[in-house]
Amino acid sequence: MELLRNAVRPYAWGSRTTIAELLGQPVPAPHPEAELWMGAHPGDPSHLAGSDESLIKHIEADPEAELGADNAARWGNRLPFLLKILAVEEPLSLQAHPSAEQAAEGYQREETLGIARDAGERNYPDPTAKPELICALTDFYALAGFRDPHRTVQLLDAVRTPALSPYIDLLADQPDSDGLRALFTTWITLPQTSLEALLPDLLDACVAHIKDRGEFLPECRTVLELGERYPGDAGVLAALLLNLLVLKPGEAIYLPAGNLHAYLHGTGVEILANSDNILRGGLTPKHVDVPELLRVLDFGCGDMPVTSGDADGRRFVYRTPAPEFELSRVEWAEGDTAPVPLPSARPQILVCTAGSVTVAGTSAKVEVGRGRSIWVSATDGPLTVCPSGSDGAQVFLATVGAESPLHDTL
Repeated sequence: MELLRNAVRPYAWGSRTTIAELLGQPVPAPHPEAELWMGAHPGDPSHLAGSDESLIKHIEADPEAELGADNAARWGNRLPFLLKILAVEEPLSLQAHPSAEQAAEGYQREETLGIARDAGERNYPDPTAKPELICALTDFYALAGFRDPHRTVQLLDAVRTPALSPYIDLLADQPDSDGLRALFTTWITLPQTSLEALLPDLLDACVAHIKDRGEFLPECRTVLELGERYPGDAGVLAALLLNLLVLKPGEAIYLPAGNLHAYLHGTGVEILANSDNILRGGLTPKHVDVPELLRVLDFGCGDMPVTSGDADGRRFVYRTPAPEFELSRVEWAEGDTAPVPLPSARPQILVCTAGSVTVAGTSAKVEVGRGRSIWVSATDGPLTVCPSGSDGAQVFLATVGAESPLHDTL
């Protein structure tokens, strides 16, 4: 067991209070802090607090001991997941992530073209997929997945304008995935002059709908917020096609390859494959590659499944099809100090998000305060975790996915 020192990513959409407060640092921070990274991604790996050795080098020194022999062989001696705390103060870009095959092909293509891996126009800095899961720590607002097109037609009718009418009719005539593809492709490729003519009337219609206390108040408020932050951006139109979600603490959504999404506001724990491949479609000043985004998008539609995790003893496990990762949550109410056994024989990162906890083995124990995290190797164990006091606590545990040969059941 090793305490970790983790990197904070200072993206413009981050909060100046959330991560600083979590880490016990001065508030407000001098600049926005968006993501706390815990893992072994080359862009910003964690370091062992005692030795200051990077987690990448620590794993490379003895991958079979750190990852387990089967996982080391399966994942090429690398940790396949990355754990983050996200502090979303302003909306992120409209984006999707590639499948494993698309990532490998895109990475090789950009390598052949000689595009630097840290270049702003690089779509594929990594050769691997980036499925992800976000679990809310506070109310977490997100756009994710294409809404049922019949319901979307009702929304568009509620804010119909003369300029919008042909597009509404396009989807109404074909309310399915193909119709969504046609409408989204049309909107995302509109000339700037067309967008600037279309969007003001749409925003006025949203204002009128809110004043009339219509059926789609949250959706209209979201469009107005995005329109104010990103005037003339095609992503404002695209937001009309997506499910608007408000996750309560402990609720999570899984975002597979091709899922179009944008995080809007809130704090959450995110786990993802150890990749930084992003295809952006709008709502950002960063590089947007519409043709590449269209190549990877999945236009399947319907409600986004929301989960609070499956009970596995005292853990709540967020099961997904992703072989790279699995996230679970353990909570203790005030006065509850019962120890909880941790899974064994697999690599893990544990982060404490409330209170403080003690992780104990047969010969050692580690105190983990709020905002701190530890690395647990496949050869550590058996281990238990329990609150350090009686005021309650919460931890999240990241490990390899359910398809891993070393996955066990407590």
